[in-house]
Amino acid sequence: MMVTGFVRIGTYALPCFAGLLTIAVVIEYKCKWAFGVFGVVAVLSFFLSGDKEAVVMFIAFFGYYPIVKNILERFIKNTLVRWIVKFLIFNAAAVGSFFVVTFVVGVPASEFSIFGVYLPLVFLALGNVFFFLYDLAINVYVKFYVQRIRNAMFGK
Repeated sequence: MMVTGFVRIGTYALPCFAGLLTIAVVIEYKCKWAFGVFGVVAVLSFFLSGDKEAVVMFIAFFGYYPIVKNILERFIKNTLVRWIVKFLIFNAAAVGSFFVVTFVVGVPASEFSIFGVYLPLVFLALGNVFFFLYDLAINVYVKFYVQRIRNAMFGK
């Protein structure tokens, strides 16, 4: 999250990657510790990161989603219901983030329009597609971590 102050284009990508790092904590130490790590990173990011919009994205969704995904996949067996809950969480976080960035961080609403097109609705639609791909990418990363990284580091 500290890199967001140096790499301006990383406003959305870097919180995604930072959230992926909590997967190792979920696998090795379970969700309770992962939420603790998320909390510490969120507080430190709030005070130390240069890009406050990236911090909002991390706190509102990307920081905790890999942990919540683990919980949802363990307890909701019906795939359709699980996806509905996941999309509800994402959309609530996306809409909430928009309002926080607009009213708390102070990004003017005029920044969200180009040629008269109000972009938040377009971003929300594209965000849902990205979220679906992000969820699938988490599955790939979990397999990669368990098969390659965990085995190499811990011999498990």
